[in-house]
Amino acid sequence: MDHQQPPWSVSGSSQSPRSPSSQPYLHVSVIDPVKLGNGVQAYISYRVITKTNLHEYQGPEKIVIRRYSDFVWLHDRLFEKYKGFFIPPLPEKNAVEKFRFTAEFIEMRRLALDIFLNRVASHHELQQSEDLRTFLQVDEAVMERLRAHENGLFKKPAELMQIFKDVQSKVSNVVLGKEKPVEESNAEYEKLKHYIFELENHLAEAQKHSYRLVKRHRELGKSLSDFGKAMKLLGSCEGDSLGKAFSELGAKSEVVSVRLQKEAQQLLMNFEEPLKDYVLAVQSIKATIAERANAFRQHCELAETMKLKEINLDKLTLTRSDKMREAETEYNQLKQANEEAKRRYDDMVRLMNEEIVRFQEQKTLDIGVAFHNFANGQARLANNIADAWRSLLHKLESC
Repeated sequence: MDHQQPPWSVSGSSQSPRSPSSQPYLHVSVIDPVKLGNGVQAYISYRVITKTNLHEYQGPEKIVIRRYSDFVWLHDRLFEKYKGFFIPPLPEKNAVEKFRFTAEFIEMRRLALDIFLNRVASHHELQQSEDLRTFLQVDEAVMERLRAHENGLFKKPAELMQIFKDVQSKVSNVVLGKEKPVEESNAEYEKLKHYIFELENHLAEAQKHSYRLVKRHRELGKSLSDFGKAMKLLGSCEGDSLGKAFSELGAKSEVVSVRLQKEAQQLLMNFEEPLKDYVLAVQSIKATIAERANAFRQHCELAETMKLKEINLDKLTLTRSDKMREAETEYNQLKQANEEAKRRYDDMVRLMNEEIVRFQEQKTLDIGVAFHNFANGQARLANNIADAWRSLLHKLESC
C-alpha cells in the first residue's frame, strides 16, 4: 500500500534516498500497519523503513517491525537524555476499544508515528541519538528486551507535568526557617510560560471546533445520502415529469453527500489532525518546562544548603574542631554538586531559548499550511455543491 505524507508533515531529511552519496541523508517511513493478537492483547505492528548513507548505520536500507510501545520507549529515552530539547510528541494512546482498530484510527496513528520519527530524524541533535539508531536497526526480539528492561525506569511527561504543578506551589524552608518559593522568576521565563499556556488553550479550542466541523460535514453528508435515497423512492411512485424531477433531486443529493464525506476526511487529516498534533507538541514543551523548574529547584536547594554548611564550617574553623576536615570535605562535595546542577540548569535555559525559536518557525509553517488547506477545501466544497445544485435547476424547471 502506498502511503502519502500529509501536506503538514515534516520531512525526515532535506535529502531523499536518491540524493548523491556525498550529501548525508536519513529518511524514515512507517508503513503497512497490521493487527496482531486478539482481545485486550491485540495491537498494531508497523514496518519502519530506514534509508540512509550515514556511516553510523549498518547499511543503506533497513526494515524493522515496531509496535506503539516501541515508539514510547524511544520517546521516553529521548526525553530523559536530551534535557532542554522539545521532544516531538507521540499520538495519544486510545483506550476506547471500539475505536482502536478502525481503519481511520489505524491510518491516523500510522501517520502520526511517521511524523514523530521524521521530526526526530530531522532534528540536528536528536538525529544523532544512539537510541534512535537502536530503534531503527535492532530486531524485534532485542527491541522487546530493551522495552521490558527499562519499562518504568524513566518518568513520563505526564508525571513531570505534575512535578511542574508542584514546583509552582511548593515552598522550601532552607534559609533560617523562612519560607521561600523555589521557582524561577524572570521576565523572559514568565513570558515563555504565558505564551505556552495561552497557545495550548487556543490550539485546544480551535481543535475542538475543527472536530465539530468534521462531524457536521459527515452528518450532513449522511443526511443528504438518506434524503437522496428517499427522493429516488418517491420518484418511482410518481408520473414521468414529477417522478423524473424527484429522481434527479435524489441523484444530486447523493453526489453532494459524497463530496461532503470526502471533504470531511480531508478536513480531518489536513486541519484537525495538525491542530491536535500541535496541542500535543505544546504539552511536550510544558513537560520540558517542568524539567527546567525541577533543575532550578535542585540548584537553589543545593545553593542554600551550601550557605548553611559554609556557616557551620566557619564555626568549626574558629573553634579548631576535630570535625573541621570532615565538614570541609562535605562542603567541597556539595559545592561541586551545586556547580554541576547550575551547569545543567544553564544548559537547559540555553537550549530552550534555541528550541522555542525553532518551534515557532515550524509552527508558523505547519499551521499556515493547515489553514491554507482548510480555506482551499471549504472553497472547493462550496463550489462543487453550488455547481451540483445549479446543474439541477434547469432540469427541474423543464419539468
